[in-house]
Amino acid sequence: MDPSPTLHLIYRQQMQQAGPSSPSCSSTSDCFPLSPLSNTAECGSEHSVEPEKHEVRAAGAPTRLSRMWSIMSFYICYVLGLGLSLACMVCVCLWNSQWRGGFAWDGSTLQFNWHPVLMVTGLIVLYGNGAVLYRVPLTWGQNKLPWKLLHATLMLLALILSVVGLCAVFDFHNAKKIPNLYSLHSWIGIAATALFAIQWVVGMAGFLLPCSPMSLRALLKPAHVWMGGSILWLSIAACISGINEKLFFVLQGSANQAYADLPPEAVFANVLGVLIVAFGLVVLKILSNHEWQRPDSRPEDLAYTPLLQEENE
Repeated sequence: MDPSPTLHLIYRQQMQQAGPSSPSCSSTSDCFPLSPLSNTAECGSEHSVEPEKHEVRAAGAPTRLSRMWSIMSFYICYVLGLGLSLACMVCVCLWNSQWRGGFAWDGSTLQFNWHPVLMVTGLIVLYGNGAVLYRVPLTWGQNKLPWKLLHATLMLLALILSVVGLCAVFDFHNAKKIPNLYSLHSWIGIAATALFAIQWVVGMAGFLLPCSPMSLRALLKPAHVWMGGSILWLSIAACISGINEKLFFVLQGSANQAYADLPPEAVFANVLGVLIVAFGLVVLKILSNHEWQRPDSRPEDLAYTPLLQEENE
């Protein structure tokens, strides 16, 4: 008797009792394909991609935290810079009003007092705050043109104050028959102001005139950024050397007020110099941090889409 029909009947009964089975994999390569999506489709497993989803979430959380920390760090530095710039303005005004007698425009020493006030306000305070304007995250994702105009306006105001400050000291020197441009301080100050004027004119022509081509803007931008930091360094050097020179002049006539004895005026003016240096370091820290650059200045950042074509320079 042939046992084949009996075996086939038993096998069919077992299959009916077991019910429909899930699709099986014919080989090891079918169950572990190269693509995780193919693994789900062919093997019928819905849990094979779950660990990968968890890995994406775990990797995304530190990125968001690092971005939040970067923005918080910027605002800490920015607020610190604003506080230092305000302190510089208050100190230079108090120094020349309380110890140097106040202000006038009559060719006297009181006219000279305008010189440190205007130079610190223009070349340091307004210039430094105008330089970091593009780094403020609140300006990101917005039309860049209004911020360009604000940047140019702040820089123009800083340049005007610096030129008026130079006029004050030149008029004073001419009225008192004092030679002009003989000290290292004066050379550095004139160089900083002249480069500042050139920088503003070239920036105005290259970045704000509608007829300037994008290729020219791309060519000018690295030089514009580098020159901006260099002018700030020259301005800091000019201001602190000028403070030191002024103290030597005004405190050398009286034995009770010698600079070496550090009278209150000398201490106050030295503190002003330290504040200027600290403000400059904060500004340069903001300018040198790549994470704090405006996103449209970083081509590799795809999270930001410019609103205007000109924002891509």
